[in-house]
Amino acid sequence: MFSHIFVSVKDFDRALNFYSAVMLVLGNEQRFCERERPWAGWHSPGRSRPYFVICKPYDGQAHHPGNGQMVAFLAKDRQTVVAAYEAAMRHGGTSEGGPGLRPEYHEKYYGAYFRDTEGNKVCVATHGEL
Repeated sequence: MFSHIFVSVKDFDRALNFYSAVMLVLGNEQRFCERERPWAGWHSPGRSRPYFVICKPYDGQAHHPGNGQMVAFLAKDRQTVVAAYEAAMRHGGTSEGGPGLRPEYHEKYYGAYFRDTEGNKVCVATHGEL
């Protein structure tokens, strides 16, 4: 469905540190990192698309996190959701709801919500059993 998703940041190095830690836990591979541009992207193992990118806004204007917008990453299991959330907290994220079941979505939905170092809302979720 998706080719790629871009999330803008103002402090690239801080965001790179944050997302590198979260992507490592999720098992995603770094596709590229060009500090001079600056932008970096990750994709699922063995796949080139879709991919996730952090960058400064293309138009050169200030970054503003969107209200009501969120990027959700798929985790292989509940332990990975917990580990990704903990990595996010250790690397400057802020909690928007710790790991846990969210039966209002469906009976096996297990997710965690947080803001990245720029205020963008992020989710890590799994939809299966333990």
